[in-house]
Amino acid sequence: MIRLEHLSYTYPGASQPALQDISLNLPDGELILLIGASGAGKSTLLRCLNGLVPHFSGGALRGTLRVAGLDPVVATPRLLSRHVGFVFQDPEAQFVTDRVEDEIAFALENAAMPPQAMRVRVEETLDLLDLAPLRHRTLQTLSGGERQRVAIAAALALRPSILALDEPTSQLDPQSAEDVLHALLRLNHDLGLTVILAEHRLERVLPFVDSVLYLPQRGGAPLFADPRTVMQSIELVPPLLHVGKALAWQPLPLTIKEGLRFSRGWLAGHRQPHKDKRPRRQATATPFLETHGVNMRYGQQDVLRGVDLALYPGEIVVLMGRNGAGKTTLLRSLVGLARPHAGTIRIDGADIAGCDVATICRRVGYLPQDPNTLLFAESVREELLVTLRNHGMVQGKRQKAGDPATDEGQPPTGPREPADHMALELLAQLGLVGEADAYPRDLSVGERQRVALAAVTVTRPRALLLDEPTRGLDYNAKRALEQLLSEWREEGMAILVVTHDVELAAAIADRVVLMSQGEIIAEGAPAEVLGASPLFAPQIAKLFPETGWLTVDDVLEAR
Repeated sequence: MIRLEHLSYTYPGASQPALQDISLNLPDGELILLIGASGAGKSTLLRCLNGLVPHFSGGALRGTLRVAGLDPVVATPRLLSRHVGFVFQDPEAQFVTDRVEDEIAFALENAAMPPQAMRVRVEETLDLLDLAPLRHRTLQTLSGGERQRVAIAAALALRPSILALDEPTSQLDPQSAEDVLHALLRLNHDLGLTVILAEHRLERVLPFVDSVLYLPQRGGAPLFADPRTVMQSIELVPPLLHVGKALAWQPLPLTIKEGLRFSRGWLAGHRQPHKDKRPRRQATATPFLETHGVNMRYGQQDVLRGVDLALYPGEIVVLMGRNGAGKTTLLRSLVGLARPHAGTIRIDGADIAGCDVATICRRVGYLPQDPNTLLFAESVREELLVTLRNHGMVQGKRQKAGDPATDEGQPPTGPREPADHMALELLAQLGLVGEADAYPRDLSVGERQRVALAAVTVTRPRALLLDEPTRGLDYNAKRALEQLLSEWREEGMAILVVTHDVELAAAIADRVVLMSQGEIIAEGAPAEVLGASPLFAPQIAKLFPETGWLTVDDVLEAR
């Protein structure tokens, strides 16, 4: 049993508590989904369960908390680690060793488990999360999604009675995410393991959970009940439930199977849609960024094999594929962080071979999977001002993509705006004005993601490369990002997005590209590529097959 009585917690130096007066009893043996807007305190609550708050974070903790009969403050994280396994939002933050197998065995060695029992436990854990083929790989060579699975495996190795996971599927492709969730379901059903996981991509998780715990922002009372009751009461819902609420379907469907019982009859009474009915922006004839026959190899492993890709001004291309398909490597090669062994990469017609990364990034903004690699200033505002200073634009006015002065990183002529105004304007678009003076690394992962995005786009580069930009974002923050990307596309920016978020792809893509084993295997309009793929189809495409609909707006426009 996890029991909280009037629990409040405030981080050091914070003006408001991250958790305020929470009283709950969470039963044993359930699979519980923890949800709420970005910054609502989900990660903080999970960290309370194993004593990381307040032992490692400091701050003021008030009220009563009991986990498996223990007080986390008295017991300390060392003792609680036997009872509560924890998986961070950022999996790299918890790695200790260099190899996959060693990382899983590390906790068992610290627990003085006999070698024979340890070997059996490691084998079982590797098989559970489909990691056996990666057992001898170094963590540095794994994709973000593969690292996430290793982090989950390391937490499971000790067989804790409670497993707390902070966005465990955020970097996983749809199939890998489903595999992980099925593994958690087996542990919950077969071993009685209590699982508490925080997630923003509710469409992936809702069919699996017993209960939902919703944390409202700024001190509201939490809501803990069965999934249907909670989803009926809140606005942060996935597309299936959004449509179900809008069309007054009762009982509210939680799975596609339940939704199809309503959608088939509803569709029969409405006008038949036309495929690809949504207008898509026509790209110009000349690509701004292109690759020809790009090959990349890590050791003896081919990561990219003959990749041909063109990205045009005024276009959003979404690049998708399974974990380890080579998507991040391709993005890194486009900005010079990884150099291909063969093939050419051109930006605005010029070969980038021999160009340094700084020169390339004046024209191409790049947001990596881990936003922490871009954050080093003392405040959110300063992160943006540092970028402006480095590009000689401290006093420059915001320019549209394609402005020659902006492209060369020189201060534009004509009317000028203060740098602070430029920074705050972009922070307002990303919902971060209230955090302008906050230390970036004190923010949630979703908020850090938006700060990093602001830092790479404040100069308005002509092309933008985003690697998993919706990691840590709630539905409202994601919609704001979609709107912002659409505005930049209209201004002529060329945008390439790598994501496992099929709902994001459905909302923003002009073109979808699928990769597998380092090769491009499919390319085309979103309705053609996503609608035809059982793996990458969004919820609306599954709910209304053969209609060409991909988003909630597509459905509601047909009412």
